[in-house]
Amino acid sequence: MAESYEQLLKKAYANVSEPTESVERFTVPEARSYIEGKTTVLENFAEIADIIRRDKDHIMKFLLGELGTAGKIDGSRAIFNGKFEPSMINTLIRNYVDDYVICSECGKPDTRLVKDDRVLMIRCDACGGHRPVRKRKARTEAASNEITEGSTMDVEVQSVSRRGDGVVRMGRYIMYIPSGKPGQKVKIRVTRVSGSIVFTERIA
Repeated sequence: MAESYEQLLKKAYANVSEPTESVERFTVPEARSYIEGKTTVLENFAEIADIIRRDKDHIMKFLLGELGTAGKIDGSRAIFNGKFEPSMINTLIRNYVDDYVICSECGKPDTRLVKDDRVLMIRCDACGGHRPVRKRKARTEAASNEITEGSTMDVEVQSVSRRGDGVVRMGRYIMYIPSGKPGQKVKIRVTRVSGSIVFTERIA
């Protein structure tokens, strides 16, 4: 007796393997940082390093260079001299992942850093692609785009930090405007530049 359509369909589905979870969505943990005295502590630094499979010293060197400060690795934590917003730490970690982890060919994180004739390369185990580590545009901007202490400019506040300061993102820089509110247009003077962090005072 011929099998019914329903029976044949059940057999067909039984032979279809379930999709595996081997290819999971790559998610970098949110940086858990807080200000302690005159320092900023990134408490899940080691966890982030394990997830993105990169050497802690290499990540730390990148973060210190971008923040323009000194710091140290303390067990599973990273400690930076200075006060930095969590949003800034998260932005820099995303920048690191884009530069040193994600394959530009297939978009997967299954990569390794290798040296090829003194050139640091990203080699992908998933697709076989490889490329030199690209330098961020932020690091190669013309000198005319650099923000220097004492300079003045007109800016429009884009958002507010956890401490209540206005935030303006300008190229590689994140500027903090005292008591700034989103949408406000203010004239400011740069009082201090620390890496890509800019502190200002309002003059109008």
